[in-house]
Amino acid sequence: MRKLFLYTVCFWMGAQAAMAQTTMNKDSLLRLLQTAKEDTSTIRLILYIQKQYATKNYDSSYYYLDKATKLSEKLKTDKLDFFINVGYVEYYYYNNDYKKSLDYALKNKAIAEKGDDMKLLAKTYNNLAAVYNHFGQYKSAIDCILKCLDISEKTKDSASFPVRNLTASNTYFNLKQYDKCIDYAKKAIDYGKQFNNSFAVMMGLNNMSAGYSGLNMLDSGIATNLRQLELAKEEEDIVNINFALVNLCNDYFKTGDTRSLQNYANELVKYSKDFPDDKTVADIHNALALNLMAQRKFDQAKVELDSGISITLRNNNPDPLENLYQDYAILNYMQGKIKEGMNYSYKYDSVVTTENIKELNFYTEDLETKYETEKKEAQIKLQQVQLKQKSVLNYFLIGGAAALLIILLLVYRSYRHRQIIQQQKINELETEKQLTATEAVLKGEEQERTRLAKDLHDGLGGMLSGIKYSLSNMKGNLIMTPDNAQAFERSIDMLDSSIREMRRVAHNMMPEILVKYGLDTALKEFCNEIDHSGVIHANYLSMNMGEVELPQTNAVTIYRIVQELVNNAIKHAAAKTVLVQAHVSVQERSLAITVEDDGKGFDTATLSQKEGMGWKNIQNRVEFLKGKLDLQSTPGKGTSVMIEINIG
Repeated sequence: MRKLFLYTVCFWMGAQAAMAQTTMNKDSLLRLLQTAKEDTSTIRLILYIQKQYATKNYDSSYYYLDKATKLSEKLKTDKLDFFINVGYVEYYYYNNDYKKSLDYALKNKAIAEKGDDMKLLAKTYNNLAAVYNHFGQYKSAIDCILKCLDISEKTKDSASFPVRNLTASNTYFNLKQYDKCIDYAKKAIDYGKQFNNSFAVMMGLNNMSAGYSGLNMLDSGIATNLRQLELAKEEEDIVNINFALVNLCNDYFKTGDTRSLQNYANELVKYSKDFPDDKTVADIHNALALNLMAQRKFDQAKVELDSGISITLRNNNPDPLENLYQDYAILNYMQGKIKEGMNYSYKYDSVVTTENIKELNFYTEDLETKYETEKKEAQIKLQQVQLKQKSVLNYFLIGGAAALLIILLLVYRSYRHRQIIQQQKINELETEKQLTATEAVLKGEEQERTRLAKDLHDGLGGMLSGIKYSLSNMKGNLIMTPDNAQAFERSIDMLDSSIREMRRVAHNMMPEILVKYGLDTALKEFCNEIDHSGVIHANYLSMNMGEVELPQTNAVTIYRIVQELVNNAIKHAAAKTVLVQAHVSVQERSLAITVEDDGKGFDTATLSQKEGMGWKNIQNRVEFLKGKLDLQSTPGKGTSVMIEINIG
């Protein structure tokens, strides 16, 4: 049976992300990287850039992965190791080095299990299933994807459902359970539409078409691939365009519709130029050969098949060989070359047999490894029993002395533990008291700001506007000398300036845009206003801010912190540029706010000697939010302040 072209990798990135959504394009991110400081935010930025190259330029993808790895080692942090490993899993997968891909996937499994992070564990199982599929270890693959789906359901990680169901669909196709392949592909399509994941929708259509073709439901398969092709063209997704065209050529060859076959083969020639994936290129040559065979251009078809086989053998990637040898046999039979056709049929059977033997070898090696491990464990246990029998008396004496010592230590530990607990309770009560006082002060301050802003806007603002209106009406009814008229106009202008200044003060006391549209929009508007004022060049970058909804008290507090930090950059740093970043990590349920400037910087050791209230207010607000504050500054090299807040 012909193997349909099936895309079998569905990796997750998160840092990226994957990791994050940003309004900046790749060129803007690369420019931002040139001036970024060496911290964890820069690692996230590098990983996001790497994701842009993951399926388009493998050399660039590896370059940025290596850059992220070296910076992580330099900073001595393992906070983003999981996301870096995901990048390596994907890179080695696309470059057909499945063993290295598997090694990095297993490293991530250990990280997730060590941190008891079920969402990360589910993502790791998904990646393992994709890699195991290429190893031909379908039993391991289906075990991993079912575990992944079970954990995803329990953790309600619904945004990951499109990718997880795609992997399940791939696995069931490899197991030749085409009904289940179609069922999971439909789920991937539905979830993809729900979460606006066009890639999952296209690949779901691709897998569903493969399932229909496996059941020989060619009309359904063709209709599904046409939907995939239409969507891929809308999205300008060159990968899915090629997948759809290859499968359409295969199915139209089966149906004998040579006109449609020729039309889509011509399209495939156009879209397959400079395609980076050699595995895909081999299948493209095979599809083009089918069109030439249907037109009885046998010599040209032979050239296409030879090219596909050459690419496959050069890259030590046997996956496309099954289709290539099967079609070579058909080519010879169509020319009446029975002997040559039988020869390629034998090669086709050999490939199928080799794949089965390869899969069996994996299972055999696994069983042998388990057997040797159990054998060694049994020998160790036997030796341990023999040693115990020879040393019973010594163990008894040592055990008695150890028991007495343990009892004394437990008594002392219990006493110390009670003291520590009592002191902790006292500290907790003091901290809670301080936080309650801080919360009351901050809430009182914001309430008073709101009241004053409202009084200024509704009271004084209305009065000033009324005075302006009255004076404007009086102007037409008064006869004044030119000097008096000029003075009258200046008074009107001064009144307008007063009204504008009053509104600006009221807006700063309680920005209306923060209450109406939320923190992300308020911060963006604040930076735009600062930038337009010409005092300093201000940039704002947000990632995933739409994924969470903060309480208004917390949003106002964060807004005040950013205001204070930007004002410090203007007043004290003599900076030309300030960058405000807000990043939400959905997996870690945390919000990171970073404010960086290129000003004159300062020695952070002198900060405690300052008598101003600005920095103390920032610290109080961060403590109120139960966040972490990290200040980095060196004279002449600018200042970076990073705040991490748990958003529950």
